[in-house]
Amino acid sequence: MLKKKVLISGNEAIAQGALQAGCSFYAGYPITPQNELIAYMAKYMPVCQPGRPTKGVFIQAESELAAINMVYGACAAGVRAMTSSSSPGISLMQEGISYIAGAQLPAVIVNIMRGGPGLGNIAPAQSDYFQATRGGGHGDYHLIVLAPGSVQEAYDLAQTSFDLADKYRISVMILGDGILGQMMEPVQLAIKKIKANTVKSWALTGCKGRKPNIVKSFFLREGALEKANLKLQRSYEAIRKKEERFEGLFLSDAKVVLVAYGTMARIAKSAISQLRLAGKKVGLIRPISLWPFPQKPFNLKNKKVKYLVLEMSYGQMLEDVKLAVGGRNQVEFLGRSGGGVPSEEQIINKVEKIL
Repeated sequence: MLKKKVLISGNEAIAQGALQAGCSFYAGYPITPQNELIAYMAKYMPVCQPGRPTKGVFIQAESELAAINMVYGACAAGVRAMTSSSSPGISLMQEGISYIAGAQLPAVIVNIMRGGPGLGNIAPAQSDYFQATRGGGHGDYHLIVLAPGSVQEAYDLAQTSFDLADKYRISVMILGDGILGQMMEPVQLAIKKIKANTVKSWALTGCKGRKPNIVKSFFLREGALEKANLKLQRSYEAIRKKEERFEGLFLSDAKVVLVAYGTMARIAKSAISQLRLAGKKVGLIRPISLWPFPQKPFNLKNKKVKYLVLEMSYGQMLEDVKLAVGGRNQVEFLGRSGGGVPSEEQIINKVEKIL
């Protein structure tokens, strides 16, 4: 394994992580603030990568609708495929994402969030949380949703996403924001031989010598769709039990616990450092998997602990925190949206009021 450290943006780190995971098909359409990702894929997908002897396929589609349906086809053929966009572009993809979920295909989808609703602006936001974690398209389905908190983690989770997608035959969304996508940090790359994709017995690779496969989300026979949905629900339950991811800081003595993900968690950590220097017992829960949302860290021994949820939205993850707490503890909220970002000073002032 060859290790090297490079200075790259969050968007580029996700792209490199995908290449390192063996992604061999990418289709997307440019939109700020994720354009560095599509540019990186355009440059390096058609080139043989270390450990990957074959070239990948890059397509700049004519629209987001076209891109997601191209990914649908590539996934059905059994290859590792990815698309990326930003908030309004992801909205355009929702029908295709629902089709992919119904067909149980392992796609990877990247959303580098910007302000909304509508076209909004190109500033960072976290207001797509409901869309990502509740299934933005029609039908009873979920995606695994992962939220990196650093450029290094963006690279690592990009690789993890493909493994989880194949393991559960589910789509995985990497949910970042404009700050994380644009910022540059040193990243430790682990260049290793890419493992060949496991044989996917369900894939549409040609039926010579075996029964033909069918990949679909259309079930007209009475009871067939419910049976397919129940199969999905069993898979989701297994994911809930096994795939919770989170980071916890100073939880053993905390009187106030901040809950934040992605870029907001970075700001929260800085505020916590200042608060603890001042003798204030403050901790952090950083959900890394937004679906399944982590339940375990909220079962703290201190039953009097209070929670402060921080978001670049007007309170979406807040609902999941309240569900996890189950009415046992006080839950407060601080959020801004439309490109507004809660500051360290605002967080510190809010914590002091709670204490």
